[in-house]
Amino acid sequence: MDNTEARLIANALYEIRLLLSPYMGSENDAPHDVRLAAHVAYALHNEAAALIDAEKFDIETALRKVAAIDNVLPGNDGDRLASTWATPNRVDRSD
Repeated sequence: MDNTEARLIANALYEIRLLLSPYMGSENDAPHDVRLAAHVAYALHNEAAALIDAEKFDIETALRKVAAIDNVLPGNDGDRLASTWATPNRVDRSD
């Protein structure tokens, strides 16, 4: 992926984070998948901003932020995503 492609995806993620911000928190009554999407976007919004600005970020730190979602939402989705994404060139397409 070149810089232009990465910046497009980063801009989209940043916009998604803004759109989903009302669904943040452990006390929200939105469906679990919407809450999870909000927390994933929030966990990675600083990394998206770094890509938009053509800067680098620490992948391990980003994956720890995603795994930490499990501290807010029930389940192990954060750890599952972080583990999946830690494997190079692997994307979980179990939809």
